[in-house]
Amino acid sequence: MNVKGNWNYPTTVWAGPGRIAELPAALARLGIKKPLLVTDEGLANAPMVKNALAISGAALFAKVKGNPTGRNVDDGLAALKAGGHDGVIAFGGGSALDAAKAIALMWKQTRPLWDFEDIGDWFKRVDPAGMLPVVAVPTTSGTGSEVGRASVITDEATHVKKIIFHPKMLPEIVISDPELTVGLPPHVTAATGIDAYVHSFEAYCAPGFHPMAEGIALEGMRLVKEYLPRAFKDGKDIEARGQMLAAASMGAAAFQKGLGGVHALAHPIGAVYDTHHGLTNAVLLPYVMVHNKKAIEARMGLLARVLDLPGPGFDAVLKWTLEFRDALKIPHTLKEIGVDDARAAEIGAMAEKDPSAGGNPCTVTAKDLEAVFRAAVAGKI
Repeated sequence: MNVKGNWNYPTTVWAGPGRIAELPAALARLGIKKPLLVTDEGLANAPMVKNALAISGAALFAKVKGNPTGRNVDDGLAALKAGGHDGVIAFGGGSALDAAKAIALMWKQTRPLWDFEDIGDWFKRVDPAGMLPVVAVPTTSGTGSEVGRASVITDEATHVKKIIFHPKMLPEIVISDPELTVGLPPHVTAATGIDAYVHSFEAYCAPGFHPMAEGIALEGMRLVKEYLPRAFKDGKDIEARGQMLAAASMGAAAFQKGLGGVHALAHPIGAVYDTHHGLTNAVLLPYVMVHNKKAIEARMGLLARVLDLPGPGFDAVLKWTLEFRDALKIPHTLKEIGVDDARAAEIGAMAEKDPSAGGNPCTVTAKDLEAVFRAAVAGKI
């Protein structure tokens, strides 16, 4: 067995109800005196944002789309420079966190954003002295971007989601306050929660030697199984909300090991059809599982035991996955979320080029991914 690997694990996390009150302390610890709070359009006028602005003295930039674009990053960078800001508060769901981290990255870079795509050693093009520190405040329990070293940004010119990466994009302090997530509606709670599950699932199934990631992934999946239905049923269940925030961060920590076909497809689907990332992952998961069955079934016995399923192995995990999605009112097909198969070949080709495809437990071609996409549009497991 290959027992060689490079491991990097998350940052400082202040977790628990009411911890948002410690935002000024987090800024002070990092020496940030004039922060820019970056969030998405939907949160701009939310009471939690107004409170964060009041206690931190930050300026607000809220021009971030649900699938953040290069233009969003450029506009945020212009606001950052115009205001003379010395740090960034990344506040919101995965889109806001990704955009904020990219804005902080670009503070004093001399190359364009796309030169820092996660290809080979392109991250070495970054001037680390030209980056600003970030305090991350997640308000959803899905992407885990608060403990991630990358941002997913859409290049509008090519309609391609690109992963921008640098090790120092990792926020230096995370405030993980479940009280900030209680207002999430049930459908968003479900979609983001299964996104967290998919991160752990794909990391667990990815090839390579990384037992630390696999252990975190298994516990992350168990937490989602136990606590997501509770958060879905009662948004004010603080214990469930807190456990789901932990599961989201765990998923992002685990997927340092790799992702796979679900994300390889979800990225181009989101770029082309502007779908919600977590919901797209939730719909795609069982279709990719079936395609990968031979490569992952040996791992499903342990997962079935960790999830305490009534049956063993792959079939039990697939059956539970379908039932779990249904209980959380996740659509069964991509067609139900506005995706058709008119561009199936194009989506397959884009998915093959996505960095996540390289982590799939079996090699996947554009034709393979096109077939999975078509099956997910039609609902054929």
